[in-house]
Amino acid sequence: MNTFLIIVHVIVSAVLVIVILLQAGKGSGLGGAFGGSSQAVFGGRGAQTFLGKVTSASAAVFMLTSLSLSYLSTRSGSVVKEAPAPVAPAPVPGAPALPGPAAGTPPAAPAPAQSVPAPAK
Repeated sequence: MNTFLIIVHVIVSAVLVIVILLQAGKGSGLGGAFGGSSQAVFGGRGAQTFLGKVTSASAAVFMLTSLSLSYLSTRSGSVVKEAPAPVAPAPVPGAPALPGPAAGTPPAAPAPAQSVPAPAK
């Protein structure tokens, strides 16, 4: 389900970009927003064109897939999978054992601490 929604989301976003770029501009950019145009920026523009309807439908589908994907991502578990604990390899039969202290030998004495001379005054 997640993969299907992601594929639909990507396709709809590409269609939305293409349809928006195909539409003719309604004003003269920022100049129209600040009174440089005789048309009202948010005023009525008459009947909606085919590309306008496709844009509205694409935007609605894009918003629905966005909401659905965000909802599904919170419902699923973590994407970080816990790794199993590392297991030490089993000893191979017939392999030589690692060298260690011989049985019955006392542990080695710690190294004597070295004295540090005091700084001269």
